[in-house]
Amino acid sequence: MPLEFGLWRVDDKPVRVATRAMPLESRLEELIEADPGILGTPLLLLGRQVPTAYGKVVDLLGMDAEGGLHVLELKRDRTPREVVAQVLDYGSWVQGLTNEQIRDIYGAYARRRGLAEELDEAFALRFGGSPPEALNSTHSLTVLASEIDAATERIVGYLASGFQVPVNVLFFRYFEDEERSYLARTWLIDDAEATAPSAGSKGRAKQEPWSGTDWYVSFGDEPGGRSWDDALRYGFVSAGSGEWFSRTIRSLPLRARVFTHIPRTGYVGVGTVSGEPQPFEDAVLTVDGARRRMADLPLEGAYRVAGEGAPGEGEDRREWIVPVTWGHAVPRESAFWRTGFFANQNSACKLRARFTIDEVSRHFGVVDDLEGA
Repeated sequence: MPLEFGLWRVDDKPVRVATRAMPLESRLEELIEADPGILGTPLLLLGRQVPTAYGKVVDLLGMDAEGGLHVLELKRDRTPREVVAQVLDYGSWVQGLTNEQIRDIYGAYARRRGLAEELDEAFALRFGGSPPEALNSTHSLTVLASEIDAATERIVGYLASGFQVPVNVLFFRYFEDEERSYLARTWLIDDAEATAPSAGSKGRAKQEPWSGTDWYVSFGDEPGGRSWDDALRYGFVSAGSGEWFSRTIRSLPLRARVFTHIPRTGYVGVGTVSGEPQPFEDAVLTVDGARRRMADLPLEGAYRVAGEGAPGEGEDRREWIVPVTWGHAVPRESAFWRTGFFANQNSACKLRARFTIDEVSRHFGVVDDLEGA
């Protein structure tokens, strides 16, 4: 069913604003590039005129806050068969993009625009957090058009509603009123009716590759609890106050490289796990070449031991200690942080975020063969 756009100026009596043809479709690309919010969906633009592996060029490629990819293709003067076939072809290419390929696409786009930022930084600036570990778990296909014929509408509706293909049409109309220009937009298929974005092809390629040795550790340095000053001086990381917090820290393997982060502060150390996890009361650390019970050391912080907790609590709330040989570590006030760095609520997890690994390593002067590795 044809869509009718109307715009009226109502300063006095209603006056209909004239619809005009968009001067150039490239102008619409420029407007979206300047502010992807025009689309009505928060997106980070990854590229414009992006070459595919099949010799074609995607008009615009974006990413949403969940890491899903969005193909945006202008209709231009193509037939229904041509424009729909083209956007489906792009979908077949997009679903196979790996994490590394997506980052390369954004890197090339950023360089063309004279930007030095990495994808992680741009994502954080756009959405307020680091990107998910798995990118391109879904994708969607959008045709941008000022109008379409009944055949295109039927084809798109058939694919979306009948076969859950993630395709839609976003209509734009261009208005001029005296010396001002306006854009209006609407979707062919309402959000409530639109199919969910298609799941991308499965596989580990959607995540950044893991080195097999790099781990993230969140060190909760808070008054009345564990102290980063202790960890820095004596060489350890720790977590406790409940099974959820200590379980992941206890999973750190020997010789793991740990990137240690104080929440809401920044990264403070990179080191190598040099001993098995032990509860605080049993932990032994190497201090100035000698083996010392941690409980006998002069400590700034307080660490839970067995039996501490509310009456009737059956959960293990002990502080678990993991010995670490620091390759480089700094006091809390010298913590390092950049927009887009990886942060996680788990006490420890595998670290795949290459931007974080590279920048923290560069800042601290850390090399792959850390002391003690």
